[in-house]
Amino acid sequence: MAPSSDQASFRTALSCAQHVLILSGAGLSAASGIATYRNADNSLWNNFDPVKMATPEAFKEDPIAMWKFYHRRRAEYLLAKPNTAHYALATLAHAPTLARIAPCTARPTHVTQNIDALALRVLESLPPSKEGDEDASPLAEAIIEMHGDIFVTRCTSCRHVQRSYAPELAAALTAFENAKSDGADPQLPITLDQLPKCGGDTWAGSNRYGHCGGLLRPEVVWFGEVPPRSGEIARKMSGCDMLLVVGTSSIVSDFSEFCVPRHILIMDTQVRPAADYAAQVKKNGGTVAVFNLGRSKGDEETDFLFLGPCEETLPEVLQVRKDIAQLWPSV
Repeated sequence: MAPSSDQASFRTALSCAQHVLILSGAGLSAASGIATYRNADNSLWNNFDPVKMATPEAFKEDPIAMWKFYHRRRAEYLLAKPNTAHYALATLAHAPTLARIAPCTARPTHVTQNIDALALRVLESLPPSKEGDEDASPLAEAIIEMHGDIFVTRCTSCRHVQRSYAPELAAALTAFENAKSDGADPQLPITLDQLPKCGGDTWAGSNRYGHCGGLLRPEVVWFGEVPPRSGEIARKMSGCDMLLVVGTSSIVSDFSEFCVPRHILIMDTQVRPAADYAAQVKKNGGTVAVFNLGRSKGDEETDFLFLGPCEETLPEVLQVRKDIAQLWPSV
């Protein structure tokens, strides 16, 4: 049977669901100006080789080139603004809105494949929970960034992890980018000791944890690495009875199309494409609803399918435009 696009039927199913999860991909942030990973002329891997820019081996071989790439992306993501789809999903973490839309479920967990932190930033802008709310846990706990976060770094020496929205992690990278922006061919050489380091540019020889001077790396999941919270995600999926799939083609873990060498593709068995999560929810008797720009593999097996830009379909189908206006008047 073909999936339904009946909004009223979807809202009825959502109102009865007891364990709701959200699974989002690059399409969620497309309206914010962030390039998707494929299927578009400006998609990331159409313009950059993932073998050179998204593997641990590449970082070990040429950390300078890798940091130039991630510094540029980080600067772009800092300028990006959440779009209406981010706000629509965030209303489900707002207790009064959730009580109206899905009164039988606790606060849904949003599992995102995106590394841009836009969904997290919107959640953090919600009003704090009132005392006595059934779920008064920090709003940041309502999201799992399964592929990491470009604004988080990890020291390769002491393993210290830190989040920073500062525009500059290393002055040399900023100088390099400024020279490129001015139309000049940047001749400034960047050396390994000028890359982002534990303790920052002002590091003066300390070996303390968090200030040891070690090379930092972006805390994102590269090809060949296992998402650190994949076990937690699998457990949540096993108890899910309503899965909202937003802006993903459901084939994220199928790396063969990127021509990544086979030895890099040896993945832990817990790493699964989005379609597998949807299939698991369906097998357990749950409901799957997809919000995507166009059709993708596995859509025929879902219960609901809403095609179009998710920044348009989500607010309409969830009926949260008024909630968005009240919670974020400037949007």
